[in-house]
Amino acid sequence: MGGSYGDRDRDRGRDRGSPRYGSSRGGSSGNRKFGNPGDRLRKKKWDLSLLPKFEKDFYKEHLDVQRMSQDSTIGHYRKKEITVRGSGCPKPVTSFSQAHFPQHVMDVMLQQNFKEPTAIQAQGFPLALSGRDMVGVAQTGSGKTLACLVLAPTRELAQQVQTVAAVYGKTSRLKSTCVYGGAPKGPQIRDLERGVEICIATPGRLIDFLESGKTNLGRCTYLVLDEADRMLDMGFEPQIRKIVDQIRPDRQTLMWSATWPKEVRQLAEDFLRDYVQINVGALELSANHNILQIVDVCTENEKDRKLFQLMEEITEEKENKTIIFVETKKRCDDLTRRMRRDGWPAMCIHGDKTQPERDWVLTEFRSGKAPILIATDVASRGLDVEDVKFVINYDYPNSSEDYIHRIGRTARSTNTGTAYTFFTAGNLRQARALVRVLEEARQTVSPKLLQLCERRMRPGAGGGSKDSRGSGGGSSSSSLGRDGRSRDADRASSSGSSYRDRDGGRSQGPGSSFPSYQSGSRAGAMSVTSGGGGPQPLMAQQFTPTQPRMGLMGHSPFQFAPPPAPTAAPTRK
Repeated sequence: MGGSYGDRDRDRGRDRGSPRYGSSRGGSSGNRKFGNPGDRLRKKKWDLSLLPKFEKDFYKEHLDVQRMSQDSTIGHYRKKEITVRGSGCPKPVTSFSQAHFPQHVMDVMLQQNFKEPTAIQAQGFPLALSGRDMVGVAQTGSGKTLACLVLAPTRELAQQVQTVAAVYGKTSRLKSTCVYGGAPKGPQIRDLERGVEICIATPGRLIDFLESGKTNLGRCTYLVLDEADRMLDMGFEPQIRKIVDQIRPDRQTLMWSATWPKEVRQLAEDFLRDYVQINVGALELSANHNILQIVDVCTENEKDRKLFQLMEEITEEKENKTIIFVETKKRCDDLTRRMRRDGWPAMCIHGDKTQPERDWVLTEFRSGKAPILIATDVASRGLDVEDVKFVINYDYPNSSEDYIHRIGRTARSTNTGTAYTFFTAGNLRQARALVRVLEEARQTVSPKLLQLCERRMRPGAGGGSKDSRGSGGGSSSSSLGRDGRSRDADRASSSGSSYRDRDGGRSQGPGSSFPSYQSGSRAGAMSVTSGGGGPQPLMAQQFTPTQPRMGLMGHSPFQFAPPPAPTAAPTRK
């Protein structure tokens, strides 16, 4: 089970330079000051005949589900975009009552205002209750956490899952605890010593407790890996394998993920037996279709001005809770300092913050006292705040998977949201993957982004070239105030346009509304014809509107496109 894949350097970034996973058999790892987490754990040899028996199958099929014909089942799958792979899969439920949950669980669901199961829950509940191993792949915010518990990649997600477990466990008399790093060990150890039915943990702290003998997994019969793709991205595969080696092999195992890369597939093959795979939505990499995605192709020096201009418009919306993602901790602190200096109610969260600081920041953000959260990728997965309406990618992430999880912080459950992304020539290698994500979600694709793809496909094209208006040549960023104005902004304002009143290359005037822009951008199809002469981007042939859509957030789609007629800039009250 400890295959060579776990030794890949990509998954061992923070352990680089230390002995490779599994290579420390000759020495005493306990005497080393530094080593890989889990080195002192040894794979257990299990004799199933000596283990106590336990029950896996608690599922009783509802009469209405029994009567569901094969055609009705197939129709339900098509309507919900569900794909099932594997044999012996029970039929989906269409209501919580059909899952035959105990009444005290149903009462909690009613209190939480849950109307009906999400697509992943409709098929996941029957599978989990019937004792089957399963893999669930669904978009962010689709309700995967409600159907599962236990191992999570980040402390924020672990705490969030434990909150859900506590709500349902209270009426069921099931005790739970949350084990994660960055918090005192004493209270967590006391909870484990007193005994719990559910343990939600991050891999690092759980490995620590297992190695020190503070707990064991001898009674564990139900293992869940939540955000499996994220745990692999963070380099936790060796620790996960060590943990799984401590659990009896006849356990029930569930894996949940928002994406389905080959690394997650390999993990499923190693950990699950005769499993059923459920996919909701596209089988390829896909984003939540309830999110309006807007990509602005710009330069590094333009980001601050565009951000301040965008925030001015967002704050005019009734619901304006916003997460801004940046690449580094330093930029996170610097941007927060600049925004607070200019009067914006912003707070930040990143890996160097202590756990009490992170908890306090998230509490302030959830309550709305600080409606702007600036974060590194520590908050890009698992963080569930229902009323986040906007996500801004100030820096584009390293992969499309991270992009999907970032924007997935908005449009939770059945809500809608908007994601803005600043995309520079330095992100050129990610352009084609981003276009595929946008096309799958039926979003308008900026012709400027298509032009970057064309440049990427040219022989000898580099991945870090600068735009002709870029920051090279000694140019410097202009001074910005809260209004984000600079000489560039003054020139832009002469056209009387803004983020919300540009669409299809026409200025809609100060009376246009943001919702109308959203509905227009979501509208239909995306094809480009050459209206002003000149060559079209190579990928533009697959789109077809009569008028090229405006490039994102106030940019013309082509350099040769005529600008809108100048109008007076609207005065702010």
